[in-house]
Amino acid sequence: MLIEAIMLLTATAPGRQQVRNQGAYLILRELHSWEPEPDVRVACEKLIQVLIGDEPEQGMENLLEVQVPEDVELQLQRLGPQEQEQHTRERSEELAPEPRAGGATAT
Repeated sequence: MLIEAIMLLTATAPGRQQVRNQGAYLILRELHSWEPEPDVRVACEKLIQVLIGDEPEQGMENLLEVQVPEDVELQLQRLGPQEQEQHTRERSEELAPEPRAGGATAT
């Protein structure tokens, strides 16, 4: 939730600059490197992209007010479930018991 709150602060150019000035990128980079929860890692990645990305062109400074073309929005909606499925698969692989010698699994 905190990462999402910081993401909202980065919706405007002054907010992005303030978050950058506070050194958030370095903290997020470290969090991302050891965070075991896939959903939190994805949120970190998205926020990092906002912080290190180029500033939007004039008239698009407020990211909450940007109009997304309909075809792009549909494409993003399709990618959402695929991304969620991938993270679910990664998490289940992380939680799966290690196989023992002889084919038995640890319980």
